[in-house]
Amino acid sequence: MGADKDAMMDEEEVLNNEFVLVEELQNSGIQVADINKLKEAKIFTCGSVLKTPKRELLQIRGITDAKVAKLLDSCRKVTGLSEFSTGLEMLHRQKKVIHVTTGSTALDEILGGGIESGSITEFYGEYRTGKTQLMHTLCVTSQLGLEQGGGMGKVLYIDTEGNFRPQRIQQIADRFGLDAAETLDNVYVRRCHTHEEQMESVMLAQAILAEDGYFRTIIVDSVMALFRAEFLGRGQLSERQQLLSAHLRGLVMAAEEFNIAVVIINQVVRPNPNPDPDPLQVRTPNLVATPTPIMCQTANPDGMSMFGPQLKPIGGNIIAHASTTRVMLKKGRGDQRIAVVQDSPSMPEADATFRISGGGICDVE
Repeated sequence: MGADKDAMMDEEEVLNNEFVLVEELQNSGIQVADINKLKEAKIFTCGSVLKTPKRELLQIRGITDAKVAKLLDSCRKVTGLSEFSTGLEMLHRQKKVIHVTTGSTALDEILGGGIESGSITEFYGEYRTGKTQLMHTLCVTSQLGLEQGGGMGKVLYIDTEGNFRPQRIQQIADRFGLDAAETLDNVYVRRCHTHEEQMESVMLAQAILAEDGYFRTIIVDSVMALFRAEFLGRGQLSERQQLLSAHLRGLVMAAEEFNIAVVIINQVVRPNPNPDPDPLQVRTPNLVATPTPIMCQTANPDGMSMFGPQLKPIGGNIIAHASTTRVMLKKGRGDQRIAVVQDSPSMPEADATFRISGGGICDVE
């Protein structure tokens, strides 16, 4: 009986959301008009205020330097966040991290228990490696109880490629013994056709999360498709990467502020195994530089090296630094797939084999 009570208390502690809404700033002397301006700018929590650069706060109409200073000071007081935290405090916060099962114990093991809340996990690979199937499985497992490896929360699904299939959610829900209709009702999907819609979805998501704290997972399927299609060539690379950085920063803020597991799918590029040599180093007998053919002068907008046979995730260093955990997915035999942890601050490089079944991602029998 005592153990059950302790488990219940631990569950309540884990699920307790510590974010503070900006409305609480009224008690610190912040005017209601200024609070409404923050909400109009899609800033709904005090933690988000602290994570927003000062120059962006100053761009909000009517917010002056003096008001920014007062806002930041008030937010620090109501959240109890000091400029530095001790390692012991960080350890206590880490206990609130929830790991959502992928449906495969082998895959969960190399991820340290499943998909981690409070950070971004990236899965990348070629087509038919199980990326979207894994996302559909997470739509269901995120709703399972903590004792089942779930997150006891709803899911936000940002669909940029039209891959979401409600029928798959029904099939996977049946496997885990969940009501299919109720499970689907807890998955909020937004189909995006432009990168502007995709970026706006993250701001809308933060508004939903601030209003309803019972969400566990945000899925972006996929993160680069629209950026890749709309920004072509090296001339647009800088603009694309700046927008992508802002998009990912919004996802990181949502993950940290609301203890959400953010999962992004990424595409890959296959480097040319025989790249053309530098034309300035190639000389013809008459010492005239051989020009590179026009088709070989195409810019690599993803900034990836053209050397080495391994598939590379697109998006360059912007995505590499935003993703806490990076996992490469590869095809195996038949319905088997291989996951390889490429980067993680807490887990070593490792691989696991899983299977795609009618009930979603599962272990190999």
